[in-house]
Order: sequence, then structure tokens, then C-alpha cells
Amino acid sequence: MSGPDEVIHQSMRLKIMATLNPLPPAEPIEFTRLKQILNATDGNMGAHLTTLEKAGYIEVLKDFVGKKPRTRIAMTNTGRRAFQAHVAYLREVLDG
Repeated sequence: MSGPDEVIHQSMRLKIMATLNPLPPAEPIEFTRLKQILNATDGNMGAHLTTLEKAGYIEVLKDFVGKKPRTRIAMTNTGRRAFQAHVAYLREVLDG
């Protein structure tokens, strides 16, 4: 049995990755929507997204819609593989 992915294993980061996983690779989610789904604060989300981004698991996309800034989040291929491996680890633990 392999061990947990310590980056993903933290509760909020696991929720972030679980929310991003079903989205198609070319379809990022807006920061405000992700924050709303997870019932998180700006600061809490920002800190966890930074950790996931440093690990290469997500990409943070910043642009403008008109003059309004927009931040979107997408899972990378590396993040998708890491999430799948972590889920496999959790299934091993649960199935004993």
C-alpha cells in the first residue's frame, strides 16, 4: 500500500481537488464559484490554492472580463494523476 499524498490529504485541499476532478481539463472554475461550493473564505481558499499550485496540481488563471479581474482554477494533468492515486490509497485503507 502506498501512502497518502500529504498535499491532497488535508481536508480543504481534498475537497478542492474532488470538486475540480469531474471538470473537463479545458474547463476551469471561477474562484468565487469554487469558494461558494466549499463554503470557504477568500483567505482560506487562497492559502490552499497556493499550496496546490506550488505542487503543480492546479493552475490559477487570471484575466479580465471587461475591466473586472477574474480568477479561475483548473486541475493539471499532474494534479489529476495525484488525485487518482490518493483516491486509490483511500480505497485501499477503507477496503482493508
